[in-house]
Amino acid sequence: MRTWRQSKYLPFGYKLMLSFCVLILIPVMLVGYTANSIFVSSIREQTRENIQGTLQQMKDNIGYKMEDTKRISDLLYFDTTLAAHLRHYQDGWVSYEATTKFLLPKLRSTLETSSGRLWLSVYLHNETLPEVYLNYGGADPLSMKNQLFDLYHIRRITDKPWYQAYPAEKYGVTMKWQQVEDDAQYGRISLLRRLVDTRNPVDLKEMGFIRVSVRLADLFKSVDYTKIGQGTTLLVADEERHSVVISSGSDAAQGDDLWSGEPSGRLLIGEELPGLPWKLTAVVPPDITERDTERVRTLTLLTCLGCIIVFFFIGFFISRYFSRRVSKIVKVLDSFQEGEFDRRIHFKGKDEFTQISEALNEMGQHTGNLIQEVYLTRIEKKEAELESLQAQINPHFLYNTLSSISRLAKFGQTDKLQQMVLDLAKFYRLSLNEGRTVIPVSDELTQAQAYLNIQKIKYEERLRILFDIEPDILPFTTVKLILQPFIENALEHAWCGDHIHIRIVGRLEEGAVAFKIIDDGIGMDPGLIRQILDPVQGQNVGYGIRNVDQRIRLHYGAEYGVSIASRPGMGTGVLSRIPALAGEAAGAQEPGQAS
Repeated sequence: MRTWRQSKYLPFGYKLMLSFCVLILIPVMLVGYTANSIFVSSIREQTRENIQGTLQQMKDNIGYKMEDTKRISDLLYFDTTLAAHLRHYQDGWVSYEATTKFLLPKLRSTLETSSGRLWLSVYLHNETLPEVYLNYGGADPLSMKNQLFDLYHIRRITDKPWYQAYPAEKYGVTMKWQQVEDDAQYGRISLLRRLVDTRNPVDLKEMGFIRVSVRLADLFKSVDYTKIGQGTTLLVADEERHSVVISSGSDAAQGDDLWSGEPSGRLLIGEELPGLPWKLTAVVPPDITERDTERVRTLTLLTCLGCIIVFFFIGFFISRYFSRRVSKIVKVLDSFQEGEFDRRIHFKGKDEFTQISEALNEMGQHTGNLIQEVYLTRIEKKEAELESLQAQINPHFLYNTLSSISRLAKFGQTDKLQQMVLDLAKFYRLSLNEGRTVIPVSDELTQAQAYLNIQKIKYEERLRILFDIEPDILPFTTVKLILQPFIENALEHAWCGDHIHIRIVGRLEEGAVAFKIIDDGIGMDPGLIRQILDPVQGQNVGYGIRNVDQRIRLHYGAEYGVSIASRPGMGTGVLSRIPALAGEAAGAQEPGQAS
């Protein structure tokens, strides 16, 4: 049995400290994590709202410029005088005069009202009016210093897809911002709008088409990444085509992952641009949003760490106070486990530990007295059991031997009779041994030899015996009569034919004396072996074997005893193991002291 000192266990103080730390750490970590999450989310939300507000201002500025461009188109769209001149279909001087004295001045004055630089193109259905335009030679008209308006006939654009796809007219509402012709090439966008004949409001007829082009750089002049912060990027992007129209800031925002939500951990904040097929988007890198969150995270971590350190020291002193008391109790219990029941423990106060100490002191006193009584009673019981088992062997052997002596006397074989009587006397002299249970191994072997001499007179040449004994075992002692019952059992039950060989082996094996009785008889099946060694099933078989096994176990302990190995038709081997004890040690080991 292992004592508490031999067992590995976690001391109570550590358990208490561990439990305290777990109960404190979990709430602190949970509160810290929750607070950090709330603060970080708040900072992210505040950053998003600030950027969203800046984008809204930019969106308003873009809308203002778009509204200014729309206002220019309104001056032409709602001008009834202009509509009347466009309905006038007379060639010659009349058309020329209408063009030079009204139409061109009208277009010039209209552009002059703009706060920005625009390029106005008007396409007319009335071909009696001449075309007035400049040959820009492949250059961007908005880069010229002269007039920025042109007058064309409508046939120039009737086959253009963008004109053919233009939506149906709704008076005063229908207009469209779109990059047409070479707008994308030169970084422009155009406001497209019809000029309609309003004489029949139910059936509005197109008289011309207006294209007001403006530079993207002018339209999106307010799109400046510095208004958000260094490292950010502002984009006007066409999400449908996955293309960037204009950008301001770091080029790191250009990439395929821009169209897949939050690219590479960056924060995307967008604003739709009404009237434009594009979206204003701010790309904020993680380091900008993480600067504030990292400070909050560090502060939260330091606060939690400080709380943990304070709670740790509190828990340390509390656990130390209680663990000292528990350690004293454990030491007393260890002493009890080792058989020292005279140790006592005392605590001041009237708490549970005081009650435990008083109960342990009382228990130690009662247990010590009880063990002393049980110990003495057990010694007496074991001695009685050994004497009883010993007494059960001799009558059986004596009966068989006397029967043999009777047969020898009957047939007048006096020499054999004399030898058998002498061997019988030697056997019982060694067996009685002045009432002692433990005898030297040499006496046990002599006793077995005396028994075999008696049996050889009976069986003559049919019995052959071989002693194979190591001299090293002779100084040790043994419980008497642990060989004779196995030899007798072999002679009674193991015959297979007219002859039988019995080998008696004695060896010193791993601190124990091992006796083996080996025969070449009929053997036993495993079921019979289990039945012989079972104290319940073996009541009617193998009494002598079980008797020896019980005596060895009673005297030396459960780790010693008898084991049987046998195979039908091949013989049987019986092993008896006892501790290698010399004469003094064996005498000191009383039956009641077996572990």
